[in-house]
Amino acid sequence: MLKTSRTRVRPLAVAALATATIALSACAPTDEADSGTDSGASESAGTSETPAADECTPDTMETVADGTLTIATDDPAYSPWFVDNDPTNGEGYESAVAYAVAEQLGYTADQVAWVTVPFNKVVQPGPKEFDFDVNQVSITEARRKAVDFSSGYYDVVQTVITNKGSSIDGITSLAELADAKLGAQVGTTSYNAIVDQIQPSQDPAVFDTNDQAVQALKNGQIDGIVVDLPTAYYMTAVQLDDGLIVGQLPLAGDEPEQFGAVLAKDSPLTGCISSAVDALRTDGILDQIGQEWLEQQGAPELS
Repeated sequence: MLKTSRTRVRPLAVAALATATIALSACAPTDEADSGTDSGASESAGTSETPAADECTPDTMETVADGTLTIATDDPAYSPWFVDNDPTNGEGYESAVAYAVAEQLGYTADQVAWVTVPFNKVVQPGPKEFDFDVNQVSITEARRKAVDFSSGYYDVVQTVITNKGSSIDGITSLAELADAKLGAQVGTTSYNAIVDQIQPSQDPAVFDTNDQAVQALKNGQIDGIVVDLPTAYYMTAVQLDDGLIVGQLPLAGDEPEQFGAVLAKDSPLTGCISSAVDALRTDGILDQIGQEWLEQQGAPELS
């Protein structure tokens, strides 16, 4: 449910929809074969036109279920993106963003339904049982061949974590990670960052979930994990007894990696979801949600 303490968003009919789609690039979990992120606003959304306000209402949108906005995420749904593995409570960054998008489009919390869809299935081509998915999915060129993306709703920083006293504790450069055994969740841009940016001499360890990666780090099977920065803070503060952040990776290109909502390829809803995200960014709502649910301190950048 929408938290009463949060600033209410303006419906699209009243919001500044005249603002063109903000130029956002996005990138998050991606297939191992996909090594690039892409910038470009309207293209990343899968549409080049901003829909009219009256096209983006519960009565006019072609949703999976009439009058209901069906949103997907994975199980488990991790903090700080979700809280208590319950996307329906409106708590956590992505849950709050999802409900804010719904409200922007004129849906009440009661008109939102959640379904569970594994990450790898979300980014595969084919029909979808949801209207959009939020699950830390980075917008990439390869993925856009199979699915649509909304405008980016979060700028991603890839980060290396470890345990105190490990072989990579205290390193300050990517070169010092050359001999490290690093791990990441399968199909993610974190995995791509290991392969493409760090380029260690050992093949990365690949895990089905971040929980498995944490357990491997605890067991000494790997030296470190690469994840996005908010997840890095959660892992080191909650999941690891002696966890620490080694540092964040430099920006891989000219544009930041971004998370975007995933929709079926050529979905009639892509423009509406992107317009809602753009309005939330313009109105400062995304910043407010980030301040409430995500760690704001930075991490040292590895040279």
